[in-house]
Amino acid sequence: MKRIILFTFFLMLSFQNMNGQETNEKHYTNPVSNITGIGDPFVLTHDGVYYMYCTSETKLKKGFYVWTSKDLVNWEKQGLALSNDTPGVLGNNRFWAPEVIEYKGKFYMTYSAGNVDNILKLCLAVSDSPEGPFKSYQSPWYDHKLNHIDATIFIDDNGKPYTYFVRDCSTNIINGRKTSQIFVAQLSNDLKTFVTEPKLVITPDKTYEDINGTQLWNEGPFVLKREGKYYMTYSANGFNTNEYCVAYATADNPFGPWTKAEENPILKANMAIGVSGPGHNSFAYSPNGKELFMIYHAHTFPNKPSGNRAVYIDRVNFIDGKMVVKGPTKSPQPYPANNN
Repeated sequence: MKRIILFTFFLMLSFQNMNGQETNEKHYTNPVSNITGIGDPFVLTHDGVYYMYCTSETKLKKGFYVWTSKDLVNWEKQGLALSNDTPGVLGNNRFWAPEVIEYKGKFYMTYSAGNVDNILKLCLAVSDSPEGPFKSYQSPWYDHKLNHIDATIFIDDNGKPYTYFVRDCSTNIINGRKTSQIFVAQLSNDLKTFVTEPKLVITPDKTYEDINGTQLWNEGPFVLKREGKYYMTYSANGFNTNEYCVAYATADNPFGPWTKAEENPILKANMAIGVSGPGHNSFAYSPNGKELFMIYHAHTFPNKPSGNRAVYIDRVNFIDGKMVVKGPTKSPQPYPANNN
């Protein structure tokens, strides 16, 4: 009898484990850490710590906050990484889409900001620490009399640096329609200058990139390399619409040609679970370096999409060379894997 009872106990325990109940596995739920009022989350990993930079609170017009985490889930706000109170920092409005890379022992922040001429310029700042303070390094970095935003820096395996950035639809009119397009340029080894003329690599030409036939959007590029192939994720449609989404393209070299994936978009709204406008992503690996996560934003209030957004993270896999996002999710998900 005792053996039967013991067997039944272990059978019930196994069943519970198979169904994800009453286990010791930790779970998180999106959005993470109750961070709202932000957009465009970018995550840098340095010395076992994650640093996240965002288009910060919508009313902030002076710079960017930074958050830190050890697990990609629990974030702590540290303060301003960049402030226009710092001498030489360009911008007095519309501080958008900061990204930070570690390069040759320094930390470099790309961002866009508006100034007295009301033109959004790309800027480059530098710091000895990922928490800042970041100081002006090359501002404006790129000034073309049109609005430019969403710069990202990609360092290839051979050490050559490139930047991908967006000519914003607010001033870029093509065939009578406002159009956001993605360009690439190779950078000097000190990152200060463009050593090639910017080349158009992605332009909106799909139905999911069209806002009511009046505006076409491709923005928020992020480039990674895997098994010799270049992958560029980008966001499409309007940031303040439910239809904002993530797509990707591939190429054999940084200049392209870039081919958009047939399965696009790979991350889109799911209003049934309350996720609207997921987009403008970056990537980071789990603490044990084995799981790839997409970090992105979605609208804080799904039925009233706006610039008020929250932080989401979801797993990414590659299947037969295709990028697959396991999201968006709002149900409990296993914590990013740790060696512990």
